[in-house]
Amino acid sequence: MEEKKILQSKPYLYLTEFFSGMAVMAVELGASRLLAPYFSSSQIVWTIIIGTIMIAMALGNVYGGRMADKDPDPDRLYRRIIIAAIWIAAIPVLGKYLIIGIAAVLIFTVNTGFLVVAAFAACMVIFVFPLFLLGTVTPSLVKYTTDNLTENGRTVGMLGAFQTVGSILGTFLPTFVTIPAVGTAVTFLIFAGILLVIAILYFVSGKVKTKAVPIAIVLFIVCCIFGHDTSFAFWEKDLTTEDESVYNYLQVREDDRSVRLSTNVLFGVQSIRMKTDELTGMYYDVALAAPFMAGVPEKEEANILILGNGTGTFATQCERFFPNSVIEGVEIDERITELAKEYFALSDDVKVTTYDGRAYLNAIDGKYDVIMVDAYQDITIPFQMSSKEFFTMVSDHLTDDGVMVVNMNMRGKSEGSINEYLSDTIGQVFPYLYTADVPNSTNRELFASHNPDMLTAFRDNTASEKDENLLAMMETVDRALTPYQPGGYVLTDDKAPVELLGMKVIDELIADEVAYYRGIYEQEGLAGLQRLL
Repeated sequence: MEEKKILQSKPYLYLTEFFSGMAVMAVELGASRLLAPYFSSSQIVWTIIIGTIMIAMALGNVYGGRMADKDPDPDRLYRRIIIAAIWIAAIPVLGKYLIIGIAAVLIFTVNTGFLVVAAFAACMVIFVFPLFLLGTVTPSLVKYTTDNLTENGRTVGMLGAFQTVGSILGTFLPTFVTIPAVGTAVTFLIFAGILLVIAILYFVSGKVKTKAVPIAIVLFIVCCIFGHDTSFAFWEKDLTTEDESVYNYLQVREDDRSVRLSTNVLFGVQSIRMKTDELTGMYYDVALAAPFMAGVPEKEEANILILGNGTGTFATQCERFFPNSVIEGVEIDERITELAKEYFALSDDVKVTTYDGRAYLNAIDGKYDVIMVDAYQDITIPFQMSSKEFFTMVSDHLTDDGVMVVNMNMRGKSEGSINEYLSDTIGQVFPYLYTADVPNSTNRELFASHNPDMLTAFRDNTASEKDENLLAMMETVDRALTPYQPGGYVLTDDKAPVELLGMKVIDELIADEVAYYRGIYEQEGLAGLQRLL
């Protein structure tokens, strides 16, 4: 084989390793953002992404090594890089449709572990093949860069170093630069374009005639034209805004009555603002029982802290109904706070700190009459805000008659559900607990205190409430309040399998929602579903 002139330039080969390593990590991070709006960003989804990518890379290493020994033509390697680049560029065009299609099929056929199976299938279909091809890069380059056995260790070490540095940049650039600035879709296109340039440079400089280059350029342009659309909810036509932050996919929808924020395409509303004086009809209304339990209406000044402020729904309600309160919010996603000011009329009087809720408690000394914990989104439950140690910290920041209210958003039916774990854990810290299920939802509010008279205080303070709508709601809450006797399910910083527990409830909720359609599918197949649609 006549050696291509460009292969005599080891810096070029090192750059190939550098940018392939960068692309692998960028695709991995992009995968998490592509899947999160549909399957959440939980540790389970991350585990699936990392696992499938490692499988792809391992298989690519094996195949690349064999091919390098059997047929050491570098043309093959750079054609594989071109194919990988075009595949990655096509992900913004087709990826979301494939995810929805896979989820739609599996939701009728998978009885348990839907989240795991659907996310794994999506990863296998969308991401394994291009990363398998990129996995062939390292063994192939070892073959081309090793001149003799005397310096082969040094050469391989340099390749490894370039790959590692590239991977480091491929980790930080998407997270802190490209995804916040231009979104997930364009991030895929950027790193696909880099790979494509590297491969084209090889063929052009070596004057290798191949149809792959012009075809790849045309396909990449097509992907850029149709793949720059950042909409994950591609079927929605009336969204007020759709955005991405460092932490979340963000969707704002507005109608005549309300403005709503969602961080998941398929389900859930994380914040809401009513355009009239009516209550929200959601768990925020039930949570308003906490200030009454803490005697807030009787106090000259009361302090309320919201961990997981979102766009400030609860803060706005507390400001309206308890004007003697000083309200603070903690929200880890600064972009959500910006949306709160832009679309949700969050008052400037509400101080919002961009921080993790637990870290904030650890950094302050203040005491509060009410602390609301509202940091759980679908299956994404921060383990550090679900443990006995965390709730002990919350307890330390409450006044003697203070009340903690926790929004638990996945009410399970089976023994040992995530809500049972959370409730039992809280019961290890607080002696007095009451729960109230939120009507027409899967949410449950838990109220906890060291004050044995919290229920008496609630009834005494609501009796003098002047707002008829709020009074009616509190009467509904009073009927729903149930004393909770904690059991032995305890979450700790050392052991808090919140993702697996949440996944069990997700399976229950899906089974309930699709039971009718699944029956039609089992009896009539796809034809039956098409008939319904």
